Amino acid sequence: MSAPRGRGAKTGLVVGWLSLVPLAAAWRAAPEEPLPEASASEGRLVDRVVAVIETQVLTLSELEFETRVALVQRGGVRAAEAPLDEQTLRGALELAINQRLLVAGADRLRAFQAERSEVEARLRTFRERFESEPALLDFLARHDADLEQLTAVLERGVRAERILDSRIRLRAQVNEAEVRRYWEQNKATLGGPYESVKDALREKLVRERYGELAKEEFAQVRAGARVRRVAPFAREARR
Repeated sequence: MSAPRGRGAKTGLVVGWLSLVPLAAAWRAAPEEPLPEASASEGRLVDRVVAVIETQVLTLSELEFETRVALVQRGGVRAAEAPLDEQTLRGALELAINQRLLVAGADRLRAFQAERSEVEARLRTFRERFESEPALLDFLARHDADLEQLTAVLERGVRAERILDSRIRLRAQVNEAEVRRYWEQNKATLGGPYESVKDALREKLVRERYGELAKEEFAQVRAGARVRRVAPFAREARR
């Protein structure tokens, strides 16, 4: 089963909203039962549990790596090497939760498998952010990851985007009357005749509607899900 491939929203629309919407839609959930915050081996801290999403355990190292991958995808290779503050991690956690829940639902239906060409294209674009292949490998090594892990993160992103797009893309479209009405209401500040700005206005309105619909979709997906936040910064996201 595959997502429909329509011509409505422009390429990149889903990628942008999957990255940005979670930052603006902090989730308010019921209090969660406590879980161990760390696992240890021979008395040494190995990793720390950040959250449990259904049956999937998300560790701090995984979240940090996924956060840095997202930063690189946005074009911030240098930013991806800077220390991660709690606000950034909280936003990345919301994205991680949303993606995992969307994909888990699709897995139960054996639906929305990512096409190999899509994943390879995403990996190729990611590679191009770096000066060379050794630079990419150095990035992965610094975060105790490899190409297989990177590919898995990118593939999950591709699948989540297709799932979300299949549910709300058509509903996010705006018609000519809506675009013109917006222009009439704001033409004093927009400048230029309607014909010269209507395409940009349409894209703006679609993005705004897509974002609102995405928030609603994420809320529905989470309504029946078991999500337990463990790390202190993760619990603070609900305030």
